[in-house]
Amino acid sequence: MQLARAETIGESLTLSQLAQLEGISSANAGKLMWILSKAGLVQSTRGIKGGYSLAKPASQIRLNQVIRVLEGEPAESHCKSYAGVLDACVHTGDCGIRPVIVELHQIVDNALGEITLSQLLGTEANVDALLHQIQGVKPRDNRV
Repeated sequence: MQLARAETIGESLTLSQLAQLEGISSANAGKLMWILSKAGLVQSTRGIKGGYSLAKPASQIRLNQVIRVLEGEPAESHCKSYAGVLDACVHTGDCGIRPVIVELHQIVDNALGEITLSQLLGTEANVDALLHQIQGVKPRDNRV
């Protein structure tokens, strides 16, 4: 998101700026930029005015693309993350929950595929309204 914001004013950000803005270490920021750069979503520029920027306009980068790059395929990661002490889940041959997990991830992926990084730069209320418009669900009531 920080790179999308920087894009609006024609700037790039250094690793230390990204780390500070996101509240993470420079090492973690570097790992994220390496992963996103390898996937073609981010580019780096050397030199005094160098830094990181989006490889294409924020209006052309879908949220599901970014999440897929950072988290991998949902069904695979879900099955691997609940393997217990084994390398793989014991239910890989015939699993009743996998179709449910896969379908839920597909629904979420479809919704996130409708949202660009530039759309996330709006207010929380505007982004919430956009998401609910995509899903055809009533916006949440912010009263707590």
